[in-house]
Amino acid sequence: MSKVINKGAVPERHVRLLVGATGSVDIIHLPEYLRHIKTRMSCEISVLMTQTATQFLSPDVVALCADRVIAGERTADWPSDKPSRLVADHDVLVVLPATAHTLASIAGGAAPNRLTTVVLAATFPVILFPVMGAAMWKKAAVMRNVQQIKTDGYVVAEPVWRQNFDFSLGQNVEHPSLPTPEDVALLIMKCAAVTA
Repeated sequence: MSKVINKGAVPERHVRLLVGATGSVDIIHLPEYLRHIKTRMSCEISVLMTQTATQFLSPDVVALCADRVIAGERTADWPSDKPSRLVADHDVLVVLPATAHTLASIAGGAAPNRLTTVVLAATFPVILFPVMGAAMWKKAAVMRNVQQIKTDGYVVAEPVWRQNFDFSLGQNVEHPSLPTPEDVALLIMKCAAVTA
């Protein structure tokens, strides 16, 4: 199913996109990102949610904006949703949002959950969009992990610093956040084009 961008253009590639969602408060914005990606590119979107992600956002809500949702760590799901099958069925993996814990696991080559196992098994571009508190982002350990991930060949998108209201502090604070949905879609399209 190809879509022509303009006359004489090469048909756009249909991308099988796997979005890994982790347990960050910014996951509440995931449906907006999924809708925007769908409007910007020809794709099929599967969302792989970690157990912690499902505690922040219901898989049923995510299913309204995705073609498929894989949630949690149930071993009963592994025959159809094991990491090797997920890798075989997709062209690009986007971790949106990526927590400090997820970054540390990937940097260390650990696979404590299905998402990080898929990252290790991936044979296609992997793009990570880190989100965490400002103090965490500035830690040497996090910077080392990000550098190691880049050295290992993954793409780590630079967070955008934004003012957000922190209810626990009762004030606005600046912290690294997700880029705009448009910037996320553009980076995905760029990485997907490389593998075409």
